Amino acid sequence: MTVSTPATGRLWVKNPLAAFTANDLDAAGGLVIENGIITEVLAAGQMPAVPCAEVFDASGHVLLPGLINTHHHFYQTLTRAWAPVVNTPLFPWLKNLYPVWARLTPADLELATTVALSELLLSGCTTAADHHYLFPDGLEDGIDVQVDVVRKLGMRAMLTRGSMTLGEDDGGLPPQHTVQAPEVILEDSRRLIRDYHERGDGAVIQIGLAPCSPFSVTRDIMRDNAALAEEYDVRLHTHLAETMDEEAFCLEMFGLRTVDYLDSVGWLGNRTWLAHGVHFNDDEIARLGAAGTAVAHCPTSNMRLASGIGRMAELEDAGAPVGLGVDGSASNDASNLILEARQALYLQRLRYGAEAITPKRALGWATKGSARALGREDVGELAPGRQADLAMFRLDDLRFSGSHDPLSALLLCGADRADRVMVGGTWRVVDGALPGTDLPALIARHTAAARRMMAG
Repeated sequence: MTVSTPATGRLWVKNPLAAFTANDLDAAGGLVIENGIITEVLAAGQMPAVPCAEVFDASGHVLLPGLINTHHHFYQTLTRAWAPVVNTPLFPWLKNLYPVWARLTPADLELATTVALSELLLSGCTTAADHHYLFPDGLEDGIDVQVDVVRKLGMRAMLTRGSMTLGEDDGGLPPQHTVQAPEVILEDSRRLIRDYHERGDGAVIQIGLAPCSPFSVTRDIMRDNAALAEEYDVRLHTHLAETMDEEAFCLEMFGLRTVDYLDSVGWLGNRTWLAHGVHFNDDEIARLGAAGTAVAHCPTSNMRLASGIGRMAELEDAGAPVGLGVDGSASNDASNLILEARQALYLQRLRYGAEAITPKRALGWATKGSARALGREDVGELAPGRQADLAMFRLDDLRFSGSHDPLSALLLCGADRADRVMVGGTWRVVDGALPGTDLPALIARHTAAARRMMAG
């Protein structure tokens, strides 16, 4: 179990080198934190209203809200950079990997989740959403395994109960032995919500409902999940409009484009956030924006699989919250959110130009935008009353030498590891390391599990 270092009493994170608040507040003087909550945001030269028992000198750090990852598949850390799929687009990539993933065991998932979350933490991420839709025999309690790992590492997570019901025999993409019966899916979803879903500010574990994709689930399970989400007031998540192949599938199978299909099953609303959203037309962008349906932009995965360049600025301008996701570690192939912000900056500039897509806009997607996508108002910003979830980066590596604007340097010079990360007032990364975690031992166990999985 990771050893944490909690702040005691009032803590002043003092005079950062630079600060991004994801709002209009000036945090040049730092933050005051008490009982895991930000109580003051100080402008340059301001002092805390009441003296603080602890002071952390942040003059060598760039201060950000804790980064928030809106789309991942933790289990895929076991199948990174697998040669047979290195050069394939989405559908053949999936067809090759489904049989490998079906060998997943609870021990494998525990290791994969630990690696994914550790890597995310080290990149400045404090809240992560996972889309887990694989439940082979013996892994019926997969989400329970993930809950335990999240709690051990001290992060926040939106764990989604995914599902696949449309197998090859019925015109879907997944092998038949990877699909589940609808009644099994729905009953397990109810159980997970009852057992684990936390509400309100400071929630650590939340549960969402997440049928995998149009090409792996039936219309009925999409409708049933929408009804269940309404009944229990939880969020909905799925892949949508990732590739042109998916669009063709929806037209052939349902006679509808992707957003029309989403609307037809009761998903077009502000309870929903979508992974990818690459191929939307003008009308669909307007409809998604009007509905408040969010999109998780996954730039690295979209480039890796040659899926296309999403229209994220237009979605955001239309009213659709835009967040960032690293996606699964078999299509990224990393779990590094600060690097994902850099990729978003550059990929979106190819569509909109340099002036429209600034480092602050990309950082906004990784923080406040991602929080909105997950339906949270207590994280994603540095402001009084928000959770004390922080990511802090040093700029003393060789890559930053000669840089001038600290916030821009984070992305332009390629920051890839946080020096300090705090979740709810507790330090979870200290001096670029996870206190109490033996990373070499974790890597050795994880590597051995990955080799066993590939060997069958």
